[in-house]
Amino acid sequence: MPDQRRHIPVLRPTVRVTTRPRPAARRQARQWATTPDSVQAWALYVDGVKADVDSLEVATERAKESEGFVWLGLKDPTDEDMASFARQFDLHPLAIEDAVEGHTRSKLEQFDDTLFCVISTVAYVDHEAVTETSEIVSTGQIMVFVGENFLLTVRRGDNTPLRSLRRQLERHPDELEVGPAYVFYKILDRVVDEYMAVVGEFEIDIDEVEEDIFSRQGTKEVDRVYNLKRELIEFKRSVVPLAAPLLALSTRSYPVIPEDTRAYFREVADHHTDSREAILSFDEVLSTILQAGMARISLEDNRDMRRLSAILGILAFPTTLGAVYGMNFDNMPELHTQYGYFVVLSIMVLGMLGCWFVFRQRRWI
Repeated sequence: MPDQRRHIPVLRPTVRVTTRPRPAARRQARQWATTPDSVQAWALYVDGVKADVDSLEVATERAKESEGFVWLGLKDPTDEDMASFARQFDLHPLAIEDAVEGHTRSKLEQFDDTLFCVISTVAYVDHEAVTETSEIVSTGQIMVFVGENFLLTVRRGDNTPLRSLRRQLERHPDELEVGPAYVFYKILDRVVDEYMAVVGEFEIDIDEVEEDIFSRQGTKEVDRVYNLKRELIEFKRSVVPLAAPLLALSTRSYPVIPEDTRAYFREVADHHTDSREAILSFDEVLSTILQAGMARISLEDNRDMRRLSAILGILAFPTTLGAVYGMNFDNMPELHTQYGYFVVLSIMVLGMLGCWFVFRQRRWI
C-alpha cells in the first residue's frame, strides 16, 4: 500500500534522557572475529546521513559518544549472537529471551533506558483462487530495541519490510536526523500499512467465496469458508494485540520517545484501528456466509430426502399388492378369476400414477 505520509518535515528533538551508569566492561566494544551471519544490515547515522565507518564496533562506540545512532538489523539470530549484542548494547535478559524464542504476542515493555517492542507482521500470499487448503496470510515478527543512541531490529520470518524502509529513509536525512524513535515509528507505520493491504486482498477473497457459495452446490464451498475463517483467525491474532502497544506509545511518556513524536504514533494507532475493525467485520460476514451455506446444504438434504421418500412411496404400492398375491394360499378368491392378472396390474399402474401425481403436486419430485 503506498505510503501517503512520506517526507514529513520534522525538527530534531532536544530531549535529555537519563540513563543508569553502565559497568566499564560493558562500555568496551565487543570484538568479533567475523560478523555474525544474522546481521543483515547496519549503519551509523550522524545528522541523518549514513557515516563512513569501518566496523560495527566503531559505529557503536561513536554512537555512545553522542555521534548519531546505530541501526542494526538482525534476522533469526542465534543465542550466541544475541548474547554478544546484549553485552554490546546492555540489553535486558528478559527481552533477549523473547527475541531469541519469538512466537510471542505483540507487546511493549520498558527495561531501564531501553524500550522493547514485539510487532507481529502479516503478508498476503498470492493464489489463483481460495480453496479448502489455501494459505492466505503468512505471519512473522519484528522485535525492536530502542535506545538513546541505537535501534536494534530482530526479524523472524520473511514478512518484514525493513530493507526497503531503510533505503527509503536514507533518501530523507531529515527524517533519520530525528533519531531512533522516529525510525521506530516508521517501522510501525510500515507494518500497519501492510495490515491494510492484506485487509483489501482479504475482502476480495471473501467476495469471491460469497458469490460462489450461492451459485454452486455441495460442501466444498463451505470448506472454503472454513479455510477463510481459519486464516482470518491467524490474521486477527497477529493484528489485534498491537493495539495496546500503540495506545501506550501515543499516551504515555518514555525516556527514548520525544514528546513531539507522540502525534506520529497516534496516527499509526488510528490506522491500526481501521484495520482491526475491518477484520472484526470480516469475521461477522464469514459467520453469516457460513450459516447461509450450512442452511443451503440442509435445504438440499431435505429435498433429497423428500425425493427419496416420494420414490419409496410410489414403489410401495406395487410392492404391497405383489406381496399380497404372492402368498402361498389356495383359498384366495381373486386367484382364479379370468382377468385377475390384468386387473391387478392395472391397479398397480394406476396407483403408482396417482402417487406420482400427488408427490408432483407437492413438489417432492
